[in-house]
Formats: sequence, structure tokens, C-alpha cells
Amino acid sequence: MKLKNTLVLSGALALSVAASSAWAKVSEAEAARLGADLTPIGAEKAGNGGDIPAWDGGISAPPAGFDGSNYISPFAGETPKFTIDAGNMAQYADKLSEGQKAMLTKYGTYNIPVYPTHRTAAYPTELYDVIKKNASNTELVDGGNGLRNYIKAVPFPVIDQNDPDAGLKIIWNHIVRYRGGSVMRTINQATPQVNGSYTLVKFQDEFTFRSNLKGVDLSQPSNILFYFKQQVLAPARLAGNVLLVHETLDQVKEPRLAWLYNAGQRRVRRAPQVSYDGPGTAADGLRTSDNFDMYNGAPDRYDWKLVGKQEMYIPYNSYQLNSKSLKYDDIIRPGHLNPEHTRYELHRVWKVEATIKEGQRHIYAKRTFYIDEDSWSASVIDHYDGRGELWRVAEAHAMQFYDSVIPWYAVESLYDLLAGRYLVLGLDNEEGKSYEFNFERSEKDYTPAALRRSGRR
Repeated sequence: MKLKNTLVLSGALALSVAASSAWAKVSEAEAARLGADLTPIGAEKAGNGGDIPAWDGGISAPPAGFDGSNYISPFAGETPKFTIDAGNMAQYADKLSEGQKAMLTKYGTYNIPVYPTHRTAAYPTELYDVIKKNASNTELVDGGNGLRNYIKAVPFPVIDQNDPDAGLKIIWNHIVRYRGGSVMRTINQATPQVNGSYTLVKFQDEFTFRSNLKGVDLSQPSNILFYFKQQVLAPARLAGNVLLVHETLDQVKEPRLAWLYNAGQRRVRRAPQVSYDGPGTAADGLRTSDNFDMYNGAPDRYDWKLVGKQEMYIPYNSYQLNSKSLKYDDIIRPGHLNPEHTRYELHRVWKVEATIKEGQRHIYAKRTFYIDEDSWSASVIDHYDGRGELWRVAEAHAMQFYDSVIPWYAVESLYDLLAGRYLVLGLDNEEGKSYEFNFERSEKDYTPAALRRSGRR
């Protein structure tokens, strides 16, 4: 797999460099820690002397028996060390989020099975030199709404906890993290009723980072980060609707561009609501646009504060939730996912608080993020409403896609504590080969005209 380097930078941004405020990159001496006491992407390489082991490179090759579609677990024979429930929650409270504790309190059927910790996250080795270059060169600009001298993957691998912009840098690491140069997948979303009944919405979605596009002159500056397309395959009443997004890096200078092809009307329309707290696709009001991939889009509506780093029980190595041996009915339960098929491990996370800025609006007035140090992926996010009440709890059930060396999610879940309902996105247990990484696309494949053609096929 060949990785191309590109500078993701808008022309307007480049012209205004001298006038832009910028936050200093790290020194070459600090960048040299990558691969030494830090992993190549910036996590602590050492273990904690107890349950968290040292990082030894992660998993970068499939285990024996992998058939190219069913991601078998390298740890299939393991059993939980213990299980956290409402009865013993206080014993583990310092390693749980407020949202996790609220879930344990609300549902007697919800629990957290804790397994041995395995630090499986790894990226393609070709990216590690790129990430080290980012450490020495990438800067926040325009109030933190954009990046200068960013190549790809992780822009800020070395975090100084005393840096007042550390929280924002950690969130940028999540937003732009590597998920393959391109990926296409067929997945399902469910929004169960309180009694557990549900209807699946099946999507085929894909995204391609600009650095992976065929025929693009990467020497030319651009504010495009990636292109995203999502087609609804089922149910019949929604089938054929297609969403197209041009994801910009600095969405304050140049807002995200989105179009929707409506199969019933056979028309393409602009879709400006696909951002911030606009409604998520076919989500029955249970998620916002920026809940997708746990969190996405422009960070400008919040003030970001790094609280610190801590040890926490988070969903990890969730191969069981991806298993082709399960049916969707085995996983979806009233109130929450079936804990028989979830897996939690003790890992170090960055805790970041996002508080809505004065004069801005969003249905979530506050969010508390827990970001996995080994992948820069959000693992748990607690969402608070305008009254300061805990409202929704998001969990990302992570796994390593070892054939392509990509840490990502098996499924995402978003629990609404007030409604007693939840959304689960990413289910593919009853699909065939549902993921394809690093295919080729051109810019012509992501135009409104191409959207119209694809919707009519």
C-alpha cells in the first residue's frame, strides 16, 4: 500500500499565513520522542506496571484463519476478569465516565465486562515518518479552526499538557485521524424502541481523502480534506437517497458542502443542515450530524479544555460485535446493546471537556470526550443539555482492521438517557465482505452531477 504525502491547505489560508495567528509546533527534540518513549503516534509506550502492558507494535497482520471478510478475534478464548454492574460500580468509579455510571444505574441489564488489556492499535509504518514531520511542522491557525503544514494522519502526536490549546489539538487528532486513504462499507443502523423493536436502515457509504484521489495535483493547495458519499439501500421508503459531502479542513473559512439526491423527486438539492446539530440521516432524532464517527466537523462552537490523562474502562478489541456468527437480534436489546457481546479493557485516555462558546448554539451545551491514546479515536463521549443535565452517552466499540492496519470502530452506540432509547451504527454481521479499503476514486466521482447519475442507476 503506497501512501502519498500532500499538503492539505486552502489557497486562502496560504495567502493569509502572515496575518494568521498560529500555535507553535514542537521542537525537533520533542518530536524525537516518537518511537522512543512515545509510540510513533504519540502514546506512552510503557505500560502502567499493572494491567496496561507496554505497546509492542500493535497488530499489523491478520491472524491465522482470517478469510478476508470475517474479522476473527485474536483473543477469542479469553473470558472476563470481572464484570462491573450497579452493585459494584462504586469500586471502579474513578475509571468510568459519568455517562457509563448513569447507564449502570438506569439499566439493571447493562453491565461492563472487563477483559485483559491488549494494545492492538497500529498504523501502516509508512505513516510514522509523516506523523513525525507533522509534529515538527503542523500548527493551528485561524483561532484553531484550521491546520497549517498538515500532511495526513495525526497532526499533533506530542501533547504538552500545559499547552492551553492541548484539548483542541487532541480533538483535531481525532477529527483527521487516518482511517485508510479510502474506504467503502455496507453497514446497518438501528434505533430500537423502548421495547427493543427496531427497523434496520442499510447504508453503503464511502469516503476518500484527497491525498488518495486519482489524478489530483497534490502540489496545489486545497481546503478539501476528504469526499464522503452515503447511499441508503433499505428500507424501501428511503432506498435510493444519496448524500454527498465535500469535507473541508477549515469549515469556518469554507463551510462543508453537502448535497442530497432524493430518489422520490429525482432531484439533487443542497443540504446545509448536514453539519453541527443538524439531524443525522434516518436517525429518528437520536443523533446529530456531528455525532457521526463519534464527533466530526468544525470545532469552532466550543471552548476546549484538556482535563488530563487517566486510566479508564473503554470498549476495545470488539471483534465479537463484528462477528458473522451473530445475528442483529443477538446484539440489539431494549435500552442498550447486549453486554454478552461487548468487551471493555483498561486503557489510558485523554479527557477533554468541550463547553459551548458564548453566543454560539448547539443542542449539546457540554461534551466530555475520552480519547484513546493509542489511536486518537474517541472512545466515550458524555453529552449534556442546556440545563447541564447528562443527556446522551456515546461509546465506540473499537477494533483493529488488521488486514489494512487501521484502528477504527466495529460499531458506535449513542444512548439517550431521557428517552430510554439508543442508536447503533455500523452493524454488518449479516452482510458479506462489507469493508473495502484503499480503492481509487477521482474528483469527478464526487460531483453533484455524479451524484445525480448514481442515484438514477
